[in-house]
Amino acid sequence: VAEETGTAVVLGVPLPSLRYRTPDGRGKHVRYWAARPTTDEDAPALTARAPVTPAPRTEVDEVVWVSAATAQEMLTRVTDRAPLAVVEELWAKDRLDTHTVAVVRHGQAKRRSSHPGGERTRPLTPAGVRQATALVPVLAAFGVRHVVSSPWERCLRTVEPYALASAAPVDVVEALTETAHRDNPKAVTELVTARLRGGEHVAISTHRPVLPAVLRALAAESRGWTLGNLPHTDPYLRTGESLVAHVTGRGSASRVVALEHHRPPRNGPTGATAPA
Repeated sequence: VAEETGTAVVLGVPLPSLRYRTPDGRGKHVRYWAARPTTDEDAPALTARAPVTPAPRTEVDEVVWVSAATAQEMLTRVTDRAPLAVVEELWAKDRLDTHTVAVVRHGQAKRRSSHPGGERTRPLTPAGVRQATALVPVLAAFGVRHVVSSPWERCLRTVEPYALASAAPVDVVEALTETAHRDNPKAVTELVTARLRGGEHVAISTHRPVLPAVLRALAAESRGWTLGNLPHTDPYLRTGESLVAHVTGRGSASRVVALEHHRPPRNGPTGATAPA
């Protein structure tokens, strides 16, 4: 969007994707999101993004804002109207203005049997470091402004590249550790609920055994009309994978409008995310 229009955006609710054949016969899969122009409050996410080179003027005839009705008329492919129709529906139901809560499972870590230092200091493997780096453009795309993490090494190092790239504040919370969750899982659910209802774009980095408590909080804020699904089977998220929740409203009126998964590319960051 920034390349072709000059307007930087933050991604919101995912929309229907399209698959079709290009004139040369190749298959193409296009994913869409609702989006909004960035504001000064999005400075952390903008700082973390790679520079965008504007498209050559020969590729862009005109950049103009139009109404949804006019956009429907201008779209030359009938199938391209499906994502826009969902945007209009979400707008009519007051589900388009959202904030993001991204739940991140830490990247691949060194095996317990090969790390004598204990659980708190078990580090990421080289693959885990690549997963952490690949997470940066994902969190930046969704406008994350704040990071919350378990203090254990593998969780902190997973979100460290984004925190360094964006200068986003990091809250270290003991309740997100495996041992604290084992003693008091309710504290995790309460923490996540507070973040869902707080209206802030935030990422939460934690461990696989903690995810059931996290998912309970998300389930409580979801409804039958929520787009996407929560994972229901262990391990819930793979290492380095994130579950992005789009939330509308604040306080007790907050609702999860949509859910989507993102996993890091197998060979490290490529400038784009790989949808799960």
